[in-house]
Amino acid sequence: MINGWMDGVLAGIRTLNQILTAGIAITAFSLFLYSLSFNLRDRVARSFAIILLCVVVVFTAEALQDKSLSIQTIDLFLRLQWIGIVFLPAAYLHLSDALLVTAGRPSRGRRRIAVRGMYVVSVFFLVLLASGYLLGVIVPDGKPAPHLVRTMWTEVFTLFYISAMVWAGINFARAYGRMLTRSGRRRMLYLMAGATAPALGSYPYLLYGSTVAASHPLLFWSVAIVINILVAVLVVVMAYAVAFFGVSWPDRVIKSRLFKWIMRGPVTASTALALMTVVRRGGDLLGSPYNAFVPFTVVATILSMEHAITFAAPLWERWLFFGRDRSELQLLQNIEERLLTQGDLQQFLEAILAAVRDHLQAPAAFVAALDDETLSPIVVAGNRSMLDQDGLTEILNKVNGDPRREFQWGNFWVLPLHQRKNSEMDRDEILPLLGLLGVARRNEDQHMENDQREALWLLADRAALALEDRQLQQRVFHSLADLQPQVEMIQRMRAAVRYDTRASLLTDPVLEEADLFNWVRDALTHYWGGPKLTNNPLMKLQVVRDLAEQDVDGSNANALRTLLRKAVDQVKPKGERKFTTEWILYNILEMKFIEGRKVRDVASRLAMSEADLYRKQRVAIEAVAKAILEMEVEIKET
Repeated sequence: MINGWMDGVLAGIRTLNQILTAGIAITAFSLFLYSLSFNLRDRVARSFAIILLCVVVVFTAEALQDKSLSIQTIDLFLRLQWIGIVFLPAAYLHLSDALLVTAGRPSRGRRRIAVRGMYVVSVFFLVLLASGYLLGVIVPDGKPAPHLVRTMWTEVFTLFYISAMVWAGINFARAYGRMLTRSGRRRMLYLMAGATAPALGSYPYLLYGSTVAASHPLLFWSVAIVINILVAVLVVVMAYAVAFFGVSWPDRVIKSRLFKWIMRGPVTASTALALMTVVRRGGDLLGSPYNAFVPFTVVATILSMEHAITFAAPLWERWLFFGRDRSELQLLQNIEERLLTQGDLQQFLEAILAAVRDHLQAPAAFVAALDDETLSPIVVAGNRSMLDQDGLTEILNKVNGDPRREFQWGNFWVLPLHQRKNSEMDRDEILPLLGLLGVARRNEDQHMENDQREALWLLADRAALALEDRQLQQRVFHSLADLQPQVEMIQRMRAAVRYDTRASLLTDPVLEEADLFNWVRDALTHYWGGPKLTNNPLMKLQVVRDLAEQDVDGSNANALRTLLRKAVDQVKPKGERKFTTEWILYNILEMKFIEGRKVRDVASRLAMSEADLYRKQRVAIEAVAKAILEMEVEIKET
């Protein structure tokens, strides 16, 4: 009876160990995909990705081993497991070298050669594995599990494995010693603690301890479970520390993104796998090898987990990652969720115009916004041919100081839409004009009744409220657009200073296309002179300095103007200038910035809407920025 109870406990522990092993493989593979997706350009992240790939191979091969398989299949999985093991020492040394470089201790050539030599040695052991020299034959009835017999080359590899891990550990300690900030030292500690898990948990100790393990199977499997739990936790800790390398996002964004990735990936998949295994094993105990509840359990678990994560994500972000900035970030989130976009504004104004037309039985109606002393229709409802868009600006001459008085313009009643009065305004101050609401009359003899006029002005107030919000949001967006390059630069320098405070603040930040686009746009806007040209960060480019030295006056502004002209000419197609599709980008740059024409004139000449013009203008500026970046890279490489 006692033996039967012990066999049941052992079977349960082995099942739990198999679930944990599969969970580690899932977690490592998910974190491997995370590294590929977000910060693969960083050398620390790349070397860590190699370690994760080795862990995936080791624990996947181990999880697939089952007593129901044939001895030949188990032998294959045991040998496949070693593909990941033989490359772990080289990957760890590679990671330690990348950490030293990031911490401001670049290699003088010796460490780089050593890392490459370690990979060569790993390939040598892989050849020995494939030829059958690295490992001996399988022990099919081995206790507590089948295992391979070690050979002379196994002893050599074990010595190589230990030496490489000790060497990597020394490099980790050296990198930790170069950390000057508290956050850098803390994350290096996380990385060093997490790095011990794959190194210690991946090696198959049955090669040396099979006798002890066979005598105490319960102790062996209990220790295996503890080790697997530690590996699962510490791999995540290691991934958390590496996630901060090579990215300039704020800490809260990195933490939130990684946490959500782990919850949606490893946690959900491992939970579904665990419940599926329990249900399947329960069916086996009840004498039903196929259990119809298995697919149902998997689907229900995945849907339930995703549903819970979606609802819980805002809560954990707010309480775990926002910290002392909670109120500011919640305000930004609320603005993002309730933002009045162009589409929302158009829908709201369309609803107002529909109500206006229905109330007055009008054949047409429009709302025009005032931007830079120019009226442009945002929404037109009904018969569009009744509206003379080119003559809209003439209406401004008829608008008097009375904000509650409509006037006639052709076949339209026009109502001025003014900003609401606030407490800071004087009583007699004229309210700024936001736009116009126009309603077409059915005929010249149509007149409005008092109740119609009151209803119409009430709808006009609603339209004015929408235009006022639109104007406020545009000012906010313009401020954010001006602020974005500086914020991105500060975030990049702050991210670099986490691990190398000695030099990162003394050098110029890396040039990125996102910044370059904003700088080129500003420079083109003041092409013929202005602060956005003379104070532009593009002045620091090597290509601009070289052009300034070639200029007779040595003017940086002239040099930047010359650079812009060269970049614009690179966008120009071959042949004589035309107004066809392939010339659109060049014509926009030439007419809008070089010739300084108004947006309306350029759009009319190119036969496109103003909205389409702005979209094409962004593409054109991106092409100029790309051309400037190529010229800068070419100069630095020569």
